[in-house]
Amino acid sequence: MKGNAMADLTMADLGYVSLLLSLFLCLYAAGAAFYAVRRNRLEFFASARNAIFAVAALTTIAVGVLEWALITHQFRFEYVALQTSRVQPLLYNISALWGGQEGSLLFWAWLLAVFSALVLIQNQYKNQELIPYVLIGLAISTAFFLALMTIVVDPSKTGSILLTPFTKDGLQALVGNPFRMLPFTPADGNGLNPLLQNPGMFFHPVTQYLGYVGFTIPFAFAMAALFTRRLSDVWIRTTRRWTLVSWLFLSLGLLFGMQWAYTELGWGGFWGWDAVENASLMPWLTGTAFLHSVMIQERRGMLKMWNLVLVMLTFVLSILGTFITRSGVIQSVHAFGVSSLGPWFLGFLAATLLSFLYLLFNRMDELKEENELDSLLSRESSFLLNNLILVGAAFATLWGTIFPMVSEAMVGKKITVGAPFFNQVNGPIFFGLLVLIGICPLIGWRRATGENLVRNFLRPFAVAIVTAIVLFLLGVQNLIGLAAFSAVAFVVVTIYLEYYRGVLARMRQYSENPLTAMVNLIGNNRRRYGGYIVHIGVILAAVGIAGVLGFQSETQANLKPGESVQLKQYTLTFDGLQIYPTENHQVIAARMRVSENGNPIGILSPEKDYYEDANDGQGQWTTEVAVRTTALEDLYLILAAFDSQTGTATLKILVNPLVVWLWVGFALLVVGTVIAALPDPREAHAMARARLKEAVAQA
Repeated sequence: MKGNAMADLTMADLGYVSLLLSLFLCLYAAGAAFYAVRRNRLEFFASARNAIFAVAALTTIAVGVLEWALITHQFRFEYVALQTSRVQPLLYNISALWGGQEGSLLFWAWLLAVFSALVLIQNQYKNQELIPYVLIGLAISTAFFLALMTIVVDPSKTGSILLTPFTKDGLQALVGNPFRMLPFTPADGNGLNPLLQNPGMFFHPVTQYLGYVGFTIPFAFAMAALFTRRLSDVWIRTTRRWTLVSWLFLSLGLLFGMQWAYTELGWGGFWGWDAVENASLMPWLTGTAFLHSVMIQERRGMLKMWNLVLVMLTFVLSILGTFITRSGVIQSVHAFGVSSLGPWFLGFLAATLLSFLYLLFNRMDELKEENELDSLLSRESSFLLNNLILVGAAFATLWGTIFPMVSEAMVGKKITVGAPFFNQVNGPIFFGLLVLIGICPLIGWRRATGENLVRNFLRPFAVAIVTAIVLFLLGVQNLIGLAAFSAVAFVVVTIYLEYYRGVLARMRQYSENPLTAMVNLIGNNRRRYGGYIVHIGVILAAVGIAGVLGFQSETQANLKPGESVQLKQYTLTFDGLQIYPTENHQVIAARMRVSENGNPIGILSPEKDYYEDANDGQGQWTTEVAVRTTALEDLYLILAAFDSQTGTATLKILVNPLVVWLWVGFALLVVGTVIAALPDPREAHAMARARLKEAVAQA
């Protein structure tokens, strides 16, 4: 036993020392890179690059140590004892790495270190003027997260914030130290919160962090461009793929989070406007605005300052999300407990904002527009309106999220802002965005003529009107549904016409068949037509959201075995409770026979699961819903309550129309983003022109 304890301490020391060395190397890399560019000492920049590679290797060692401890049940590690247990499935022991505060900080720092190394490899012979400053920005960001784990001490545990971490008590008091040790070895651990023991735990946080961390790269390039005064679109073109991939991972994070909420929390929906949900949505909105806005700078030399602001907002909102999650200022199923890290995140945010604003205002004269907006009836103006709508939605979401904190600070009372506020404010905003998706492709660059507008808008508008009339005649009188589906029809027709015209042109010019013409059309302009596929995905997702918001049906019944309940065309008969143990929890399931229009279609068994804490005997109940999905609707069952003595069960039953199209839409969004991110021969020519233009401007 003593030998095992010594081995635990040795591994813990290895993990902590790896992080501490990484912190020192990050600070060295930032200083060496700055000295190299100021004194033109290339050997110091090479040394700084090597230091970043070493940080990537050392943080990988630290992650490996913690994963080893989690998988092999090294309960002497405090983090392992809190996040794993002997009966917890291996999948959740692995994902416990990001299940707690300290582990998630380590995961973030590791991703950032690896991304930094990849950026340096990718730009080894490119962007030599920007890369030293990019390295400095990335090294400082990585050092911040490493410092949270290695030198930030919780004064409540030590009595003094000045206590050095290089003592036994200091090491134990480090706020974010994932290698903190217990004075004894527990027989078992607590395990993850039962709500986190879902397959979504392996996908949602990982993709979310990849998106958050990925947006550090374009922000670092933006700061480097400001610092070096190289404010052409070179930095934007260099980071376009990083931005797209980061946005893709944020999108996947939203998707997996919604699916998790839909299947785990047992309330019948997929988005509750929880503060942490909002924290993930806000950078996605500003990132979307940035992806659209950069096209105007690339094509017309406009919105240079706006693009810098957008990439800054996206990065800051990503950090703000970590503050909301870790500060303890909000209560959420997604959030970690109260800690003393909140002020450090606010300090980092303040330093980042002040540095950015100083450089931005100092470079105002060099950020003048190369062209002006020629007409309100132009694609540029529609893109700008798109940007304003997206940023408006992000601001409304931010205000609703922080209002409880503001109210508590101002009047001493926390006033909660619920889902109705967000739906009422953001609903019209998102509807306007939906319509704008259809309008943008119909308007030409610079200036559109009235004749072109009438010709382009006539068919989509007519289809939208016909759709509304047909739905109304079919009995759909819900205003949300009529407006949403009419807008969807409008957008679908506009995108169809874009593809139709492109395919027809290729068929005439190259004598290609329709399928070949379609494939070549997308392949030769991946960015444009990949973007249209993304828009189709957004439209399908909107169909799913509108279906639930406008047409959801529900009922609730307390049933004895043999009794039935009816909802729309479904009849559900309760056969009784099934109670059985699994490896780490007890299951109580209600067996429901389901028929549709009198025809049996299967068995659904919603559950209540009980997880008992091996250490204190206290347990926690979770809800596992049962869902039958078709192309038209989901039959969604929740076991709300049960009485094992009488064998009765209270069931909540919902019919959620068109939900599957939300998931299909996100899948198409992924496909479109991947196509848009693929290498395109046009990019190399555009980058060459941008570099030449920048060289002429610098001469």
